[in-house]
Amino acid sequence: MLHATELLGAEAYDVGGNFVGRVIELFIEPADQPNRVARMLLGRGKYQPLVARYDHVAFVAPGTVRLNVDEKALETHRPNEAWLAVQKDLLDQQIIDISGRKVVRVNDIDLAEQRVNGTVELRVTQVDVGLTGAVRRLLQGLVSPSLIRRIQQKLPARLIRWEFVNLIEADPLRRVKLRITHRKLEGLHPADLADIMEDLSAVERQAIINSLDEQTAAELLAELDARLTTQIVEKLDPEKAADIIEEMEPDQAADVLAELTPETSREVLQEMPGEEAQEVRALLRFEENTAGGMMNSQFVFVGETALRDEVVEWIRTQDVNPEQLDTIFLIDAEAKLSGNVALARLLLAAPNRPMVELKSEALVSVQSGAEDKEVFEMFDKYNLRSLGVVDEHGRPIGVITVDDVVSRLRQR
Repeated sequence: MLHATELLGAEAYDVGGNFVGRVIELFIEPADQPNRVARMLLGRGKYQPLVARYDHVAFVAPGTVRLNVDEKALETHRPNEAWLAVQKDLLDQQIIDISGRKVVRVNDIDLAEQRVNGTVELRVTQVDVGLTGAVRRLLQGLVSPSLIRRIQQKLPARLIRWEFVNLIEADPLRRVKLRITHRKLEGLHPADLADIMEDLSAVERQAIINSLDEQTAAELLAELDARLTTQIVEKLDPEKAADIIEEMEPDQAADVLAELTPETSREVLQEMPGEEAQEVRALLRFEENTAGGMMNSQFVFVGETALRDEVVEWIRTQDVNPEQLDTIFLIDAEAKLSGNVALARLLLAAPNRPMVELKSEALVSVQSGAEDKEVFEMFDKYNLRSLGVVDEHGRPIGVITVDDVVSRLRQR
């Protein structure tokens, strides 16, 4: 096992034993091999740097590189944005540790040797983000490599396997060239991803959000601090912002748009489909700290005379978010809220039972203009998981869930 810091600055000699230069950079070509050191950049004084390919390397050791070709076989260096530079792009840079679900700083890179057809290929295996890499960097060139290794054996190691590393690259064109994707991030829980985003710079956050699919981006924005969400959406193209926001629940979308500048909010709404935009506009009319400002306008309600099997079959034909199925709300002949039925009770009921027979004993609801403090008290008093919101005529217009309450309390 070698470390990048043991090779950077190493003396390189050609097949004839002639000094070629010192290793000043290591390059990976992700489009070819995602973890192979494809090239070494060799510098010598005022001369133009030379590049040794991976198949030019015959021997490597801390501080020394020997090539299997003459110096004349080496090419002069031409910058290539599709190459990942170990020193420039990795050392001291922030990366995302997918397994640890956090942002860390790279102190060193671990390299494994593989002998292939008489040459030595170096493969990136792990990223050192702990004290061992920091000490190695600090002592490099001051004491012998063997002494550094003896010292680091006594220190706790913090290593991340290369396959768990997600690089951050703000330039979208270079990200494509390097084949950097954020599919691994899309597999994280939105709350974990939000924690990661909060540790990044504004530019890095923007790069991440632009590379995620709309559904993941929407779930992420719903978890982020409102201030960060506003900053991110304000910098998005209105069309891109609309694509993301329309994937959010209407109440979440309204909360985001309410924090934007009026001009940006209008532009985003204009890019959203008519039905979604109309739904969000309706919610924006309510004051933020009221039941109407907390509610989600998407909920399931049926007539109280409907039969259990009819309701189940109807729900199956609807495009309903499973998270909205905790409670089924009932309305009477005048379309007023008359009760609610817990999903578990619906599933356990006999096929032909009327919904009115399954409803909870007490009817608890709140008017849209009620202050959020009253909503909190009702959830606490009645141990609710959801609460129906009604207009001045007692007709249901939305629902507040316990998640909405927790989010609002957390913001406070």
